[in-house]
Amino acid sequence: MTSAIEIVDLHKYFGELEVLKGIDCQVAEREVVCVIGPSGSGKSTLLRCVNRLEEPTSGTILIEGEDITDPDADVDRLRIRIGMVFQQFNLFPHLNVLRNLTIAQTKVLKRSQDEANEVARAVMERVGLLDKIDEYPIRLSGGQQQRVAIARALAMNPDMMLFDEPTSALDPELIGEVLDVMRGLARDGMTMMVVTHEMSFAREVADRVVFMDDGVVVEEGPPNETLTNPKTDRARRFLRMVQEK
Repeated sequence: MTSAIEIVDLHKYFGELEVLKGIDCQVAEREVVCVIGPSGSGKSTLLRCVNRLEEPTSGTILIEGEDITDPDADVDRLRIRIGMVFQQFNLFPHLNVLRNLTIAQTKVLKRSQDEANEVARAVMERVGLLDKIDEYPIRLSGGQQQRVAIARALAMNPDMMLFDEPTSALDPELIGEVLDVMRGLARDGMTMMVVTHEMSFAREVADRVVFMDDGVVVEEGPPNETLTNPKTDRARRFLRMVQEK
């Protein structure tokens, strides 16, 4: 399998605090990898390093074979291939949904307004919200805003998607609608790297689960192994704690 993302010996310091301690990880094309672990284990930092929203201290990250950590890398060009969805929705409150979805298309991809509008409608239909395309974010529920954020990322036609705990800011009854959209992306073959606390989603959708703790990958494997029969005491303790909540 060709690697969409290849992470080699990745270290990240914040001052003297080492948050990532030599991470090695790969995500193949069309693979869904869920990254789990306790808060503070470095999961979100890892994800943000992949598209250099955080600057790695050392190590290499290849995006479809190109080194995004190379000082001479065209980071903006490589970032276009990587859609990202955050915990917070980060929609522009003063723009309606259509403008939220078209502004980057016209400014970054240089699409015409008509083409950008057409793409926006297509991705809004894909996330089940075409009827909300003229609304402003404040008039949408949290789940709807997160689905718009996913649609905004998809409108850029990325090769892969990064999700940083996309349901953590949502009320429990709204989580399902966002996970349903992500399930659809997985079925369609989108390459995805997902930081999540939703173990049932990881079990159902992931091709592979990566368990992180204290800045290192403790273990990884198919979800039916890693989530059901973890090899390490640390993973067993974490999963027991999650199940008891």
